Amino acid sequence: MSVTTAPPPAPETSARFNPITPISRALTWLVSRYLPDPLIFAIILTVLTFGFAWWLTPSSPVDLVRMWGNGFWNLLAFSMQMALVLVTGHALASSEPVRAVMGRVASIARTPAQGVMLVCFAAAVTNVVNWGFGLVVGAMFAREVARRVPKSDYRLLIASAYIGFMTWHGGFSASVPLVAATKGNPMEKTVGLIPISDTIFTTYNVGITLALIVVLPLICWMMHPKANEVVAVDPALLKPEPSTKRVLGPDASPAEKLEESRILGFVVAALGIAYLFLHFQAKGFDLNINTVNLIMLVAGLILHGTPMAYARAVANAARGTAGIMVQFPFYAGIQIMMEHSGLGGLITNLFVDIANKETFPVLAFLSSGLINFAVPSGGGHWVVQGPFIMPAAQQLGVDLGKAAMAIAYGEEWMNMAQPFWALPALAIAGLGVRDIMGYCATALVITLPIFLIGLYF
Repeated sequence: MSVTTAPPPAPETSARFNPITPISRALTWLVSRYLPDPLIFAIILTVLTFGFAWWLTPSSPVDLVRMWGNGFWNLLAFSMQMALVLVTGHALASSEPVRAVMGRVASIARTPAQGVMLVCFAAAVTNVVNWGFGLVVGAMFAREVARRVPKSDYRLLIASAYIGFMTWHGGFSASVPLVAATKGNPMEKTVGLIPISDTIFTTYNVGITLALIVVLPLICWMMHPKANEVVAVDPALLKPEPSTKRVLGPDASPAEKLEESRILGFVVAALGIAYLFLHFQAKGFDLNINTVNLIMLVAGLILHGTPMAYARAVANAARGTAGIMVQFPFYAGIQIMMEHSGLGGLITNLFVDIANKETFPVLAFLSSGLINFAVPSGGGHWVVQGPFIMPAAQQLGVDLGKAAMAIAYGEEWMNMAQPFWALPALAIAGLGVRDIMGYCATALVITLPIFLIGLYF
């Protein structure tokens, strides 16, 4: 992506300094030099997981090869779901009404620093509602702010959208507490069901999540570079996508009239709305990745007007799914090697064995963060860590809800150093992982006390 450097700053701008600046600069330099492309990162993690599992567990190389191959395609359904998160969200956000709304909200920001704060705040709040929705909307909103606010640092805007993702496991779509409360989950026979009143709706979770919503935008504001260091995107690359609507002439064929018929689009939308009504009536406010994708698809059809207009928007969005399609299978293979070889349990037990009742949640959190490099999935963490964390918590008399949330927090926190979930946002933005991960790593360091204090006290 073409970028341009902003003009030299005024003297008072260049004098601005805050304690986060040197941390951000150091981590950005480190990441830009040493963090490889996400695909290479996934391949290196595959090799490391294979090597450590061979070294530390009874599994033979042949066993590990079988595990890796058998698990390689286990995330096909999930990969498709994530591709649809990107495609349906991008298509919805590219509709004229949504672009207009985002433009009005983006106009609230008057300066580049205010822009990154606004993006991070919006992403943090929407991720509490639903992580898939927040991940896509945050990136699209960051692009809109970049269009509206001159001399914005485009890298930091997109990083701010991803940093807002750190709130998701304290919100309504948090996979670990929702799975722990669901009948038939892998840990039900061991520790029973853990109601969400003991996880999502606890005082400490509300406190940690609210603290993140307040602190994360401030971190992004403090990381904003001086005016002469801003990396701004070429404005030509931020132009809104061309309208997907097609005006038919008087000599249009019956097939073309059918393709551009609003009636067909509204029929499908009505069918989707009817299903969503029945779903929420039966299950309450059950927002999962499938319902979110359906909501975004139905809304996109309505706002684009015709089936083919929507199809053209989807075609524009689908170009960004390459990373998801190629990299997710590698993480599926890594997850199965971690789970079936026992390596994940071995790593977890290294932390659990030195814990007492007071320190257990903190050590479980740190072990979850380490596991997240190889298993960047909340549901995957419950499968890999639950069998070790939860019985140990029960034996020590630790609150089971807090033990489950420690697993969840470690996953969401370490996402700032693991580029797996950044792929949809980067695809929308047209950036590479090295453009944003230095900022994300800074947020990782600065927010650690929030989780430690919340879990310990």
